[in-house]
Amino acid sequence: MILVYTPRISSRIEYITGLLLGNVLGADWECTNDEKRFKGFGGPKISYGKQAPSGDTMHIPASGFLWERGVHFFFPGIKQYDNLPALFPVTEPAENALPFDLFAAAFYLVSRYEEYLPHQTDAHDRYQVSESFAYKNKFYNLALVNRYALLIKKKLQQAHQGYPFKTTSFSFVPTYDIDVAYAYQGRSLFRNLFGIMRSVSRIDIQSLKKRFMVILKKEKDPFDTYDYQLELSKKYGIKAYYFFLCGEYGPYDKNLAPISKKFVSLVKTLGDYAHIGIHPSYASNEEEELLQNEINRLEGIMNQEIHCSRQHYLKMTLPKTYQVLLKHDIRVDFTMGFAGRPGFRASIASPYNFYDLELEKETPLTVVPLTVMDGTLRNYMGLSPAEAWPVVMQLIRETEEVGGTFVTLWHNDTLRADNDPEGWLHFYEKMYHYAAEKHIKTQQNDPLYYARKY
Repeated sequence: MILVYTPRISSRIEYITGLLLGNVLGADWECTNDEKRFKGFGGPKISYGKQAPSGDTMHIPASGFLWERGVHFFFPGIKQYDNLPALFPVTEPAENALPFDLFAAAFYLVSRYEEYLPHQTDAHDRYQVSESFAYKNKFYNLALVNRYALLIKKKLQQAHQGYPFKTTSFSFVPTYDIDVAYAYQGRSLFRNLFGIMRSVSRIDIQSLKKRFMVILKKEKDPFDTYDYQLELSKKYGIKAYYFFLCGEYGPYDKNLAPISKKFVSLVKTLGDYAHIGIHPSYASNEEEELLQNEINRLEGIMNQEIHCSRQHYLKMTLPKTYQVLLKHDIRVDFTMGFAGRPGFRASIASPYNFYDLELEKETPLTVVPLTVMDGTLRNYMGLSPAEAWPVVMQLIRETEEVGGTFVTLWHNDTLRADNDPEGWLHFYEKMYHYAAEKHIKTQQNDPLYYARKY
């Protein structure tokens, strides 16, 4: 066990101690404010406070941030230590002390403290990557919270070489958002007629011909790439996650009707081979009551409870979105990523429990950080497959070095083989193969504990 001494235990201190030592490092830990017990403890221990203890005990200087409550407008200082960005630096650290408040730094990043502050949003009212402290300070591609945990591990092992830290290993989790299940199949007569009229008005003969060929069952629907996805999953033995949009038709919600036989059949088929979650509609962000209706629809199709989600358009506001998800019995969410850039929105590459700064407590909602999305590379960044490859490889290497989880988000319509002049399908297959091979070397089973829980 690792014993952490602090003169005053707060919910923030207990949370970040558990995340770094328990969740990331896999160690047993305990916080104490009993100074006598701490001094007599013979195992690995950490002192956290204003005053450093005598001797060679590892000491993390406390900035006072973790004894605060609520949110106020500020941004932490930043320096470099051990080739890492060090937030909350200390000007004159004591002997054997780190030169920055590592616990405060990790908490600030993973709690998304800055997203509670006034900020500029984009056209979809989302917090933008350009507002991110990590992005502005050029460490958005680092899983810095994991690296902070590994720094603690290195320091403790210098004094306790035989301490049995659990080894954390790289894992790969492919996920898919099903915004529009089929381009032509399963649509109502009205929507097909509207599509035909639109193609005619645009003199889009190719689209018109494609629609009729699919409707007459002479060609496969171009968005029907599910066999290909399942082949990859079977080949590498990796169970993917699918998030289905089950909302009413609207400006940003254009999936098939959830009562469509084609849609119901697809959900049931994929449910036999993958994890299924809800993709809360764009409209549900403004009308909360819609969310439960959408969950009910998906549960009715699956005949089982749904506890996983990812927001449509990655649209979320903290802490409201997560509070609403918990209210509707969602326990695992995969939204934590920016549409504008791939990387680590919360500076962490491991699943973790969300800390609600409004309530000042850890919640039972497990957040699974998103690493990279297809639309980010193609649309937001405007990269070619050749340009995107080194970007993704760097993120895989970073995730591997910290023993984290590499999570991809792809859409069924971007995996079509009939219209791919740039070669994005080949890119996805190459990325999938590269990540899956690493996953197979280190994982015997599904690495996600929440997949076993739910």
